[in-house]
Amino acid sequence: MLSTIAYGLAVVLSLFCVLIGARFLLAPQASAAGYGVPAKPGGDAAYLTIKGVRDLTYGLLGLALIAFASADAVAWYMLIVAIIPLADTLIVLRHGGAKAVAFGIHFATAVVILLDAVLLFAR
Repeated sequence: MLSTIAYGLAVVLSLFCVLIGARFLLAPQASAAGYGVPAKPGGDAAYLTIKGVRDLTYGLLGLALIAFASADAVAWYMLIVAIIPLADTLIVLRHGGAKAVAFGIHFATAVVILLDAVLLFAR
């Protein structure tokens, strides 16, 4: 049962990452606003594309690990990938974004990812 929950959560988190990446590629300005630090109008779109490709790639990597690797490999991946939303929390706070977004989205995401890592290690 615990293993099913851990893997299910890992799949949902990875798919969510794929969706975030795709959204940054398809609607970068709206995605940046949702991230918590709106992009400057006419700013360098390359950075928004980089974020989209990064998130899409991490999501696909997570799905590949779930499909083809051990639970320990997926757990280590989740433990390491939790650095991203933790860093995103700090980025939003440092650049004047809303604390509600920083903690309610990014920090909360990091906590869920870390919880999933614990569940995968405990399976």
